[in-house]
Amino acid sequence: MGLYTITLPDVGEGIAEAELTEWQVAVGDEVAEDDVLGTVMTDKAAVEVPSTVAGKVVWLCGEPGDVIAIGDKFIQIEVEGDGNDTAAPAPAKAPEPKAAEPEETGTADADADQPAPRATGAETPATAKTPAAEPHRAGTTVRREPLAKGEKPLASPAVRRRAQDAGIDLRLVGGSGPAGRILHEDLDAYVEHGPVTGRGGARLPATGTREVKVVGMRRKIAEKMALSWSRIPHITIVEEIDVTALEELRAKLNAAHGAERGKLTVLPFVMRAIVNAVAAQPEMNARYDDDAGVIHQSDAVHIGIAAQTPAGLTVPVARHVEAASLWENAAELARLAEAARTGKATREELSGSTITITSLGPLGALATTPIINHPEVAIVGINKMTTRPMWDGEAFRPRKMMNISCSFDHRVIDGWDAAVFVQKLKTLLETPALMFVEE
Repeated sequence: MGLYTITLPDVGEGIAEAELTEWQVAVGDEVAEDDVLGTVMTDKAAVEVPSTVAGKVVWLCGEPGDVIAIGDKFIQIEVEGDGNDTAAPAPAKAPEPKAAEPEETGTADADADQPAPRATGAETPATAKTPAAEPHRAGTTVRREPLAKGEKPLASPAVRRRAQDAGIDLRLVGGSGPAGRILHEDLDAYVEHGPVTGRGGARLPATGTREVKVVGMRRKIAEKMALSWSRIPHITIVEEIDVTALEELRAKLNAAHGAERGKLTVLPFVMRAIVNAVAAQPEMNARYDDDAGVIHQSDAVHIGIAAQTPAGLTVPVARHVEAASLWENAAELARLAEAARTGKATREELSGSTITITSLGPLGALATTPIINHPEVAIVGINKMTTRPMWDGEAFRPRKMMNISCSFDHRVIDGWDAAVFVQKLKTLLETPALMFVEE
């Protein structure tokens, strides 16, 4: 038997380190070639790291949330043959001498509150603990409610294979590992005590709390929002827009061309309106380097589209919107949204925007106060559309109304200029034909 070391591969040009966000395996698991070992994140792009060999996991480099340098040891696997790690494992660090302590009272679980140590590079395959051998830690919260349909339970490949062989639905198994991860002892408990629901499908009462470490996408979002809010003095303008004519045009275009070109949503029209508006006010289509005190105005319009994904909020970027048609922008939006939802968006697709659109769709409120996507200087928020009676000078008539909420960096955008920009968007969206007229 030999020891095979897999290092963290190059996950992008110019990337020196990545954050470990999730392990798909645990010490003691058997893995096959091409099995996913774990996931790392750089900027906002998540990358799965596959195994290049088959064998038994004996060492992991760290915990989710740790930052690992490219080329550093990522995982060690015991394989048939000699492996690739010829260096002898580092000797185990001798424990520091303890000060004299009072005589123990004989309590068997005196250290139960302490987390079980992770296997390190100093451990040999013979001494590395498997998940099945780890004791259940005191204070650990067990997930007691079944997962929703389609929700993927967290478990190692070995646990999944064992559950599959036993015909056990992992969604019904309570997980006592980090973030509700299902361990071997959880399967043992399931076999002995049954699923996490009571008799007749009644749910058991929820107990306890758990700590959720902020890692990966959620940490990136937290850092980005904190940076934007701490550095940028926001000014937000909310305007009411009559989109009845826009909706009539959209319906006609979809009826005439939707079958062969795809359906248009409101967003491609908003993108076209932004292109027209920033042509007159290029200071809105810019990025502010506040450290250098320089504003970079862009001729190209690269619009970020805030998109909600299972991992959190991402902002994929539609590039050169100024050179694209409505349907080209609609197709690009669909492609970027799918890439973001599946975690396949590249670093290039998640960076470089010059202005951003954020929308909650039908869940949106009457108004929002969007936070600027630093280092941009403006963001356009789309709120939900409703039909309301509006006075036209003669009578109240039903009109489709929608509010937009636009935030600006008040260090470089004055209130008057912000109001002019919002009124330009209002005019274009209320009279959509103007979007297609050359001035």
